[in-house]
Amino acid sequence: MSKKLVIVESPNKVRSIAGYLGKDFDVEASVGHIRDLAQPSELPAAEKKGPYGKFAVDVTDGFKPYYVVNPDKKKTVTQLRKALKDADELYLATDDDREGEAIAWHLLEVLKPKVPVKRMTFTEITKEAVTRALDHTRDLDTHRVDAQETRRILDRLVGYEVSPVLWRKVRAGLSAGRVQSVATRLVVERERERMAFKAAGYWGVEAQLSTDLAAGSSLRPAVAADTAFTARLTTLDGRRVATGRDFTDAGALRPAAVKAGTVHLHEGAARAVAEAVTRAVPRVAEVEEKPYRRRPAAPFTTSTLQQEASRKLRMNPRETMRVAQALYENGFITYMRTDSTVLSGQAVAAARGQVAELYGAEYVAPKPRVYATKTKGAQEAHEAIRPAGDHFRTPAQVSGRLTGAQFRLYELIWRRTVASQMADATGSTATVRVDVPLRPADGGSRDSGITFNTAGFTASGTVITFRGFLAAYEEGRDAERYESETAPAVTDGAAPTASGSGSASGAGAGAAAGRDRDVRLPAMIAGQELVALTAEAAGHETTPPPRYTEASLVKALEEREIGRPSTYASIMSTISDRGYVEHRGQALVPTWLAFAVTRLLEENFSELVDYDFTASMEADLDRIAAGEEDRVDWLTHFYYGPQGQAGAAGAAPTAEDGLGLKAMVDGLGEIDARAVNSIDIGEGITLRVGRYGPYLEDAEGKRANVPGDLAPDELTVAKARELFTRAADDGRELGTDPSTGHTIVVKDGRYGPYVTEILPEPEPAADETAEAGEGAATSKPAGKGSARRSRKGPKPRTASLLKSMDLATVTLEQALDLLSLPRVVGQDADGVDITAQNGRYGPYLKRGTDSRSLESEEQLFTVTLEQALELFAQPKRRRGQAASRAPLRELGTDPATGRPVVIKDGRFGPYFTDGETNVTLRRDDDPATVTPERAYELLAEKRAKGPAKKRTTRKTTAKKTTAKKTTTTRKSSR
Repeated sequence: MSKKLVIVESPNKVRSIAGYLGKDFDVEASVGHIRDLAQPSELPAAEKKGPYGKFAVDVTDGFKPYYVVNPDKKKTVTQLRKALKDADELYLATDDDREGEAIAWHLLEVLKPKVPVKRMTFTEITKEAVTRALDHTRDLDTHRVDAQETRRILDRLVGYEVSPVLWRKVRAGLSAGRVQSVATRLVVERERERMAFKAAGYWGVEAQLSTDLAAGSSLRPAVAADTAFTARLTTLDGRRVATGRDFTDAGALRPAAVKAGTVHLHEGAARAVAEAVTRAVPRVAEVEEKPYRRRPAAPFTTSTLQQEASRKLRMNPRETMRVAQALYENGFITYMRTDSTVLSGQAVAAARGQVAELYGAEYVAPKPRVYATKTKGAQEAHEAIRPAGDHFRTPAQVSGRLTGAQFRLYELIWRRTVASQMADATGSTATVRVDVPLRPADGGSRDSGITFNTAGFTASGTVITFRGFLAAYEEGRDAERYESETAPAVTDGAAPTASGSGSASGAGAGAAAGRDRDVRLPAMIAGQELVALTAEAAGHETTPPPRYTEASLVKALEEREIGRPSTYASIMSTISDRGYVEHRGQALVPTWLAFAVTRLLEENFSELVDYDFTASMEADLDRIAAGEEDRVDWLTHFYYGPQGQAGAAGAAPTAEDGLGLKAMVDGLGEIDARAVNSIDIGEGITLRVGRYGPYLEDAEGKRANVPGDLAPDELTVAKARELFTRAADDGRELGTDPSTGHTIVVKDGRYGPYVTEILPEPEPAADETAEAGEGAATSKPAGKGSARRSRKGPKPRTASLLKSMDLATVTLEQALDLLSLPRVVGQDADGVDITAQNGRYGPYLKRGTDSRSLESEEQLFTVTLEQALELFAQPKRRRGQAASRAPLRELGTDPATGRPVVIKDGRFGPYFTDGETNVTLRRDDDPATVTPERAYELLAEKRAKGPAKKRTTRKTTAKKTTAKKTTTTRKSSR
């Protein structure tokens, strides 16, 4: 009986695909790559001294790679060979991208099949897709393999040539990479901009106006909400009033603003204008109304999925790709590594059908929407990321089969896909300009000294009359500087929605519109008089450029065409794991180590961190994948320069010719490591990146530690002097511990101030002394490590200062209290000790394996046994969880259950509860007026439905592989 062998990448796909193909097919997994470039240490002894010795790539003979089967894939290869013996046909069904093509090629090289081989690809794991793939096989695409191999060799050359320079001049263990170094440079440059930034102050005026001329008077003190609106001062005598956008990062007005006569309003003038407005009669100068139309965003690519998951779901790129991989392998979404925004005809039909079914026919776009891929040279002919199948499953239909993170990401993908085929959101945008005569308001720029006669105010708002795609999904975006100064408010005029909650539709930072205020402008006509209810002057300061988040950094890389979707997640992880960036909330803060590395690369390998050069490399790889460029020629040009290998051995190329990587490294000369690791703070103060972290040094050689939680842009000259002052108290003796006789000192460490004791030096043992004397004449001196081991004694006690303590004022008594921790508070009824301890997340009590948080650090020394027992008698709360609050309202006893029913305020709003069953109040239910009968009715309905089913996911256990000690190597035959 004939048997066909199908090899896929992931073992998680095996069961599903085997079920779709039937008993005539044997499905096995390669578990990713089975081969990779050898590490130089893995090379045979004969090869280590040959051309492969440095890179495992022969750069002198066509950049031939030396591949080795990964040790942990030996067993996998054996299993695949065994399965191939019984097969009469081989289908290579690895992923449909460059990595997948390369895996398929490596399988051919290692397995050497003697049966017909077919390349089988699909972008979703459904019966329809797998069946179609079986009928539309193709040959292996060697151009894609060339592109992947070129990228792998390129990364090896850059890493092995540049990283050692970082080890010698900055710190051991660092790495440089083609994309990671550019990503790090972007983050560092943004921080440099923040460090150079100088804030500029400016003032503005906001007025509350009304169309009701009697509003606010003694006859009508109350103001009808539909007649009042807020307007912002925009002009004075026709000259525009400066806002934050009009200033440079140096704190001065931009040249264009100066040329246009923009008014830089200061406090005195602003208050004068506000006072004059309240006494004047505003008049409508102009009313402009424009139609509003907004189109839905394109379906997800890899990068836009990572960005939206970061904004809306707070998932980092690595987690997003991990969850997306699981969704793909289990047949819920299409392939998740793609540059394409294209949907297949079946997907478009499925999306439009669900829109009509769930939202109504009027919500379907008049004709199918086609989205063009914006990325130049987008890899491969993939679809966008969408729900799998020719008929989409709604989130409700899959909720029981997915974990929480999988469900949230699937819902995000489903909503984005469905929304992409929905009708536009439409409405109207109204803008009103109001003139207010100013008499006798003095005001002007600081220099002009003129008197303004007329103030111009502007208000605008958008009313959405048909939500269209917004009923399903609204794209997020990252916050921009000063956007609140210009963005009009948005109001939903009509809000039809589909059944079901929309956690993805409006969640997350940067919802595109309507997040500032909901306002509808009253009807007005030109020339209409208004009344000024209030006018307030307010001061503002310009803000520095916002730091990158992982989402905005991915977007910046994509816009510059640097890297590829499949690399972004690993790049975000790498720059974090290498210590180049730290997370402050969602913001990426570069470390001082990143400053040193970036400076070294900018000054010595400028091309490698040049944005355009890095983007051009991606375009070159695209051309290799398309068969338009030869990989050997390209690698030769990159490594040896335009003159090639012959030129590298002869005359040095000129600057105009450009340098290859080898010439860059060979011509480095002496790099001043001290200069590379130094950043000028100002006034003779320099920050230095040392082996044990950053520190400050002044012209006199004084030093001070830099706290680890201090961002680079926060290290001003004033802050540096404060740190030097604190450093003067570093090592201050507080006194002697009466119980031990040890000296107690306070020190300033990288992670904050702490107290410690100074222990006497342990005396060497007699045999140690004799051995040292004998060895002086006959043996090699002991190394530092052995000296440390021989003098090893007890560790000194240390304790961090409390937040309320200061390095300069901490006393011996306080230090001894800190060193006494953990403190035994007492014992419970069973004789178990209860201790008070200060941990990483704050002060707490511990009893056996049970613990309770304390409210303040001072309680560590004051909490009594009775108070501790009372805390342990209470149920344990999550960290940061507040104590239970009193109910908003008591409704009485439920006649059906006999339990008291109350209204409580929860995380998602008020809800009814009888202690066992909870149900959220409906939109029209007011907690203050809702009747008890309404509560009993809703609780009864909830009890009748029974408990909600828990979401579970089916686990697939991969076959275990074992690594053998020996490694078989073979050179590439290509």
